[in-house]
Amino acid sequence: MADSRTFVIIGGGLGGAKAAEALREKGFDGKVVLLADEEYLPYERPPLSKDFLAGKKSLADFTVHDSDWYREHKIDLRVDAEAVSIDPAEHTVSLSDDSQVHYDKLLLATGSRPRWLTIPGADSTGVHYLRKYDDASNLDTALKEGSSLAIIGAGWIGLEIAASARQRGVDVTVVETAKVPLSTAVGEEVGKVFAQLHRDHGVDLRLETEVKEITTEDGKATGLKLGDGSTVTADRVLVAVGAQPNIELAERAGLPTDGGGVLVDASLRSANPDIYAVGDIAAAEHPLFEERIRTEHWANALKQPEVAVAGMLGEPGEYQELPYFFTDQYDLGMEYAGHAPNYQRVVFRGDKDAREFVAFWLDTDNHLLAGMQVNIWDALDDIKNLIRKKAPVDPDKLADPEVPLPDALS
Repeated sequence: MADSRTFVIIGGGLGGAKAAEALREKGFDGKVVLLADEEYLPYERPPLSKDFLAGKKSLADFTVHDSDWYREHKIDLRVDAEAVSIDPAEHTVSLSDDSQVHYDKLLLATGSRPRWLTIPGADSTGVHYLRKYDDASNLDTALKEGSSLAIIGAGWIGLEIAASARQRGVDVTVVETAKVPLSTAVGEEVGKVFAQLHRDHGVDLRLETEVKEITTEDGKATGLKLGDGSTVTADRVLVAVGAQPNIELAERAGLPTDGGGVLVDASLRSANPDIYAVGDIAAAEHPLFEERIRTEHWANALKQPEVAVAGMLGEPGEYQELPYFFTDQYDLGMEYAGHAPNYQRVVFRGDKDAREFVAFWLDTDNHLLAGMQVNIWDALDDIKNLIRKKAPVDPDKLADPEVPLPDALS
């Protein structure tokens, strides 16, 4: 007899699609409803700032499943379906069209949205943000050879789009308030590598600089006015100053949050036993680091749903994957694993100037917290193993390319 329960998934990104997939792979034959608030089939977000703008991939290439898959697996996929409220007592989700969906178990995979600026000119024509396919498509149309783009923010999105734009012959200026790009993600030591990378490719990178205004003419953006009174002229402006997790549904439903994410345990279950959360919004207890971690990276959307689905089905499970992210900019490719918000030092192995190296983030007791391989592709497994051992490493051995990484323990 088929399972009579209904599992509802809110979110039309990678996390939502992978959750639907995991439910069927684990043998759940009840009703699965997947609510996506865009008109498109669920798709991955990272290619929007990478391969799509570089002209290497189209939407179909990073759509998780085609429509036949949802039909064959009996997934009730509803596109253009915006969830507006959750009633945990009644186990219902209300939609913007005034309909309701009943659930027995609910998974939140609502992702995040760009942080908006409130400076003058921020709502003008020609000001872009990037989160959805339509955003990327509009930007793709605008980035023509010989045009100019001003980017506010030197985080991952800002720098990836800067790289794609430069490779398309666009003049790019990036303005950032911090001393180096990516300072909150990788720290000053590695941030300097990315600063030089972009300057080497012709980006006008202005650090420790504040944007006071997006200048306009007849309602259209014409550039930036900076804190020192100088201006930047540009045909288009991209705002890339971080992301805001979409936790409002959870908050209105009374789920505990920390302001940045929905509080979940290691099984990704919220304070309500019938509601789980994955991806950008999940502030999850991590068994290895013994703290809550919330990251806005592709790997969580890919891998957390399987653990959450196990919990929804009454199976034990913990999400123990190390935080992971990657980027491709110009001829630089890198992968990062670990969690190092309070690192004390960075050790380099290899040729940093040639951008072929491994970087290691250590704490005061020389425990490895995180590692990054840059244009080197055989170190990541060893990095992860050393992090998981939670044993002191020898910094000199880490720095010596002749010493195999597994032998770098003190």
